[in-house]
Amino acid sequence: MTDRLKSHHPMTPSLRSRVAPFIAMDVMSAAAARERAGASVIHMEVGEPGAPVPTSAREAAVAALAAGRIGYTEALGRASLRARIARHYGETYGVDIAPERIAVTTGSSAGFLLSFLALFDPGARVAIAAPGYPAYRNILEALGIECVTIATQAQTRHVVTAQMIEEAHGRAKLDGVLLMSPANPSGTMMSPAALADVCHTCDRLGIAFISDEIYHGLTYDAPAETALAFSSSAIVVNSFSKYFCMTGWRVGWLILPEELMRPVERLQQSLAISVPFLSQVAAEAVFESRSELEAVKASYARNRAYLMAHLPRMGLGNFHPVDGAFYVYIDIGHLTNDSSEFCKRMLHEAGVAATPGHDFDRERGARTMRLSFAGSEADVVEAVARLETWLAR
Repeated sequence: MTDRLKSHHPMTPSLRSRVAPFIAMDVMSAAAARERAGASVIHMEVGEPGAPVPTSAREAAVAALAAGRIGYTEALGRASLRARIARHYGETYGVDIAPERIAVTTGSSAGFLLSFLALFDPGARVAIAAPGYPAYRNILEALGIECVTIATQAQTRHVVTAQMIEEAHGRAKLDGVLLMSPANPSGTMMSPAALADVCHTCDRLGIAFISDEIYHGLTYDAPAETALAFSSSAIVVNSFSKYFCMTGWRVGWLILPEELMRPVERLQQSLAISVPFLSQVAAEAVFESRSELEAVKASYARNRAYLMAHLPRMGLGNFHPVDGAFYVYIDIGHLTNDSSEFCKRMLHEAGVAATPGHDFDRERGARTMRLSFAGSEADVVEAVARLETWLAR
């Protein structure tokens, strides 16, 4: 081989690629490395259901695969899946949604990307909650959109209120607000009245409101309400990953105002062409596995109850309200001022993987960590035993 062919000109990464790492995924990699080295690890770092994909989804995918042809679909998704999602809103929330307002996406992640591209130009200002899902900020920053952090407080039960939005907008104009209920990393949920106030305030002020409803279905004391019950302008992002136990299938959906449908369709045509056919077939069928899904949810409820009873006994009782999802977001400021180092030690010394709060709150995350209870009941019991022993040292 000649020197000319061997030469290499180093590439300079773009500024937009310099987003923060998704720390939960880094912790998962570190935990996997520990396991490869022979260590026993209880995984409480990643928000992924431990249950298998429901029977109806697997059977539908197998049947479709046996039929032979796996091709593209319409950019906005298969008409039958869009109709089934629309029917879900009538059955679950009593809200009438036209299938023509639904776009099927490659998980909620693509839903965020499509909605941000359709709504905001570079330099737009979008408010998000802290603590909050880290990919929001990373995607927005990669697109040249300014993130405005609204820090939640105990006195408002750790939810962003309409008043907080109006105050932030008064300081400098907001173009959008993105909130999740139930929330990641906390599981804390907005009341229907609080959600209605947010919707009405954003409509009145001309702010685009994006409601991340990916953890709907996973609530323990009261059902979650959709933003679509209060505003036809709200953009809803949801997914088959969490309640429906289909993380690896990468299929979700958007519900959009009519004026955004064609822009999103054009973007989807070029960015993805369409969501994988088999994933759409399985997603449509998974609605028929309600009994399996409710059994999985019941196991989360038992895990939640076990943690609620045992965490305070080991000095970990200061956490946000766990209304839904499958997380506990714990204040560990009395134990450390470096949650990353604390979680690293916990992984290596106790064999329990957790996500440090830096992932969710850049300002206050050094004193918090998130535990996921989406795994088996046996794993949660074992994790508690390990933590009790470790913290007593």
